[in-house]
Amino acid sequence: MNKNLNLRMILYELRNINGNFMPHFFGIIFPNLMSLLLSKTIGGQMPAQVRQSMATSIMLTTSMIIPMAIMLLGYGCLYSIEVERTIPLRMHLFGISARTEIIAKITAHLIFLTLAFIIFAVFHIVIMDVQAPAVSSLLCLILCLYCIGIILLVIAHAITNLLQKFSLTFGVTMFLYFGFMILTGMMGIETSQLPKALQAVARTLPMTYISNDFAEFWQGGSYNFIPLIQSFLFFGASAGILLLLSLYKNRRTVGSLEHY
Repeated sequence: MNKNLNLRMILYELRNINGNFMPHFFGIIFPNLMSLLLSKTIGGQMPAQVRQSMATSIMLTTSMIIPMAIMLLGYGCLYSIEVERTIPLRMHLFGISARTEIIAKITAHLIFLTLAFIIFAVFHIVIMDVQAPAVSSLLCLILCLYCIGIILLVIAHAITNLLQKFSLTFGVTMFLYFGFMILTGMMGIETSQLPKALQAVARTLPMTYISNDFAEFWQGGSYNFIPLIQSFLFFGASAGILLLLSLYKNRRTVGSLEHY
């Protein structure tokens, strides 16, 4: 008999996350530290009247590191270890379906993601001199970050199912992590400075628009959401196709696609 999702399963997944080094360092410590260092180094060279807007721009850019670290790196590492040790198969034998297990994992990672966002927000309110946002702009940023996180988790899940090994999954997700950072302007290289081919790739990523455009939209005003929405559709569709490929590859292991 299949067991339904319950609080115990979610707490179990939260304990697993808590035992993983990646989400804590790359998802909580690193974005706050990077934001502080960039504000002190780059912001310190700016005129006083633009330092606050610069700090705000840096904050918006580094905020995207959180879902990438927790949902791509963290989830990929944790789930690939479980797959390599055949833990999902064992849980299925104990009556926990793959669907229930995945929902518990997603719920736990979203809870951890929320805690990381809260810590990030408190750090910037207390330590950093950033501009106060318009309510609509703040809600839009939060929605975008959660959507990015969910899509990245789907990508990490699909990559793990395709590769089936921790070492390979870690290598690919780390490559994507730093690749996204470079393409979207998080590594100090602006997207406009990249070669034309890489700029075209960057325009398919919603992180690019948040990093480059949201600073002007942060305190309200008009914003053209069409390119951002198109990038979300492309990014989400790519993740969906990757997931379907992974499910097709592993259909004999799980029995059938309906388990997911």
